[in-house]
Amino acid sequence: MSKVPDASAQERLRIIQNSRSVALVGVSNNPLRSSNFVASYLIRTNFRIYMVNPMYDEVLEMKSYASLHDLPEVPDIVDVFRRHDAIPEVADEAIAVGAKVLWLQLGLRHDEAAQKAVDAGLLVVQDRCLKIEHARFSGRLNLAGFNTGVISSKRRRPID
Repeated sequence: MSKVPDASAQERLRIIQNSRSVALVGVSNNPLRSSNFVASYLIRTNFRIYMVNPMYDEVLEMKSYASLHDLPEVPDIVDVFRRHDAIPEVADEAIAVGAKVLWLQLGLRHDEAAQKAVDAGLLVVQDRCLKIEHARFSGRLNLAGFNTGVISSKRRRPID
């Protein structure tokens, strides 16, 4: 099977602009986990966020659902924070509920599951962080990191 092409920057921007809801599959209640950090950022955006992890009743004081089938609406984006071997199951569930986008977080790539999702009509993003992409396109991230909004002409004092 050939490698599924990566979504271009323009495609990722369109996905973010046209999506209203995100299901975070495999989100952790542990504040030291990257999924929790991403979730804490995304809940401050215009997205409706759904936590999906059967191990928790709540994540970041929001209800956590056992599966995508349990959500009150079909999510536009299914953002995956699961092990590589769990990705095909999540892709199948995203297809079954009618999601529009399967988004695999940084370090996650599964071309077979991605191709199945593409064949079912979903857009697929692999090995990208939704938080980073949202921040990049909203002007909250620049080449040096987060845009703090601080503008200063003061020279930094040397450290003694």
